[in-house]
Amino acid sequence: MRYKVCVYAICKNEEQFVDRWMDSMLEADQIIVTDTGSTDATVEKLRARGAAVYTDVVKPWRFDAARNISLTHVPKDTDICVCTDLDELFHPGWRQKLEEAWQPGATMGNYLYNWSLKPDGSPDVQFRYFKIHARETYRWIYPVHECLEYIGTKPERKVFLPGVVLDHHPDDTKSRGSYLPLLELAVRENPLSDRMTYYLGREYFFKGLWQLCAAALTDYLKLPTAAWPEERSAAMRLIAQSYAKLHEPEKAKAWFYNAIAEMPAMREPYVECARYAYETGNWPMAFYMCDAALKISERSVTYVNTGYSWDHTPHDLCAIACYRLRMYARAQKHAKDALAITPGDPRLHNNLMLIEKKL
Repeated sequence: MRYKVCVYAICKNEEQFVDRWMDSMLEADQIIVTDTGSTDATVEKLRARGAAVYTDVVKPWRFDAARNISLTHVPKDTDICVCTDLDELFHPGWRQKLEEAWQPGATMGNYLYNWSLKPDGSPDVQFRYFKIHARETYRWIYPVHECLEYIGTKPERKVFLPGVVLDHHPDDTKSRGSYLPLLELAVRENPLSDRMTYYLGREYFFKGLWQLCAAALTDYLKLPTAAWPEERSAAMRLIAQSYAKLHEPEKAKAWFYNAIAEMPAMREPYVECARYAYETGNWPMAFYMCDAALKISERSVTYVNTGYSWDHTPHDLCAIACYRLRMYARAQKHAKDALAITPGDPRLHNNLMLIEKKL
């Protein structure tokens, strides 16, 4: 079935992204951009490439307000709205895959989002995203880490869009300085929001504010709506890492164990605990955690998959732990497995040679 598909976005001073973004989005029927105050050539370049551009300055700045304004510019007869940022690119052929998977009555499409990529272009941090939706049934909420709130009258209906993949190519020079005050504002506005409380705690972690991180995420875990096991486990891992930074090893280990108990089918808590064990020289723990992680072969389909949990890291840590425990044959096997995943890495190669000398 043929649908009318409209891409919409907000931007400010992103002229360096315009051409590659437009190349990626041209499969849509229409591209609409809301510029929030660019002082470079972003607007002119977008218009030259065929985008419809509106200018709306949002003061005080909130991402939800900007996105809701941008959504008003999308024509009412649009069947499917596709919200992206200018530093995001779809894999070619996304339009056809979207239409093949979309169903009558669907309200939202979920798809794979590569939040970060490795140097070879393969996924690093990957999770499912949600910014494809029907025209009249959603609004944006929260001043930062905004998301879509369903406001339709019929039951919400989400579909997965196989083959639709969006890659994030961020400008690492862009400041995240507004995130923390906006998150603190969000929690003041809605102290019962598990989403905002979790993101606030995570932002404290990014800023190195370990005590505030542990406190905020402990508050998050107490919220009645904080019922998503994968995210609860992630919060516990951040608390554990915060206590590790605060040199409180018993609390760190206890929170790593809590994270594992909360979501034992995910690799991430085991691998992060193994990394902590490596840093503290606890080789039995490092071996046990890596061994457990490597028994998990399925990635999460609902939460963040971290690259270090699925690359050579678990085998590498296990090889080092086995070497320290004088389990040289086992160390050799894991060292070979690590090198097979990341061939050509000189450190992994040297580790294997060192192990084989012991044999």
